[in-house]
Amino acid sequence: MRSIRAEDYQEVPRAVAVMPKSFAAGSHTDRHFHPRAQLLYATAGLMMATAEDGTWVVPEGHALWIPPRLPHAVAMHGAVSMCSAYLAVEALAGFPTRARVIEVSPLLAAALVALTREPVLYDEAGRGGHLAALVLDEIARAPETKLTLPLPGDPRLRRVCLGLIGDPAAAFDLDAWAERAGLSRRTLTRGFRRETGMSFGQWRARARVVRALALAADGQAPRQVATAVGYRSVQALRGRTGKLVGPDPEA
Repeated sequence: MRSIRAEDYQEVPRAVAVMPKSFAAGSHTDRHFHPRAQLLYATAGLMMATAEDGTWVVPEGHALWIPPRLPHAVAMHGAVSMCSAYLAVEALAGFPTRARVIEVSPLLAAALVALTREPVLYDEAGRGGHLAALVLDEIARAPETKLTLPLPGDPRLRRVCLGLIGDPAAAFDLDAWAERAGLSRRTLTRGFRRETGMSFGQWRARARVVRALALAADGQAPRQVATAVGYRSVQALRGRTGKLVGPDPEA
């Protein structure tokens, strides 16, 4: 029986160690970190991960790349099945140094599943070793998605961001948020660009998408989701989220 304790995979003498695990809807992990890097692959359900420098939503078919020793917490929306791949630090040359959500290719998905069926101490010269090498190669090639909410370090800007995350449907405009933060409009807009790489409007739109995906995974109807995040119609919401939020059944 393969362990479902993350700590049992941190010192495995292999470049890649994989652990499948399931969580009930509404469960979460406390903030923690791993000595190894982690690829957190959602095979079913949706996860939302948070760290000091960002929030990431991980829907089915996507994975969160987590660098070694990054403290993070994960909340489950809907019943979640995942596959964690823990990567040895010495195998990470050229890999990203910041967390990011990536698309999981069919080849990467198949290689991860196949590696769960090999012994934890797989033959490095055999099938297990070939699968591990394929996993590493596919992770390195995977494109990043836009399911990331970078958080600024400036405490005034961070308060604005946390307010938007807490109430993405808030009707405050840019000037109102600037006033609430004790900043000028110009300082707020420049700060967002400098610290997040996005405009205020782009960041707010992405915050709405992140919350919408979580609410949809929790089972809320598309029309309720759209209202909760500040969109007037399901069609407008789907324009942002694509097929990740379904059509309005009453349309």
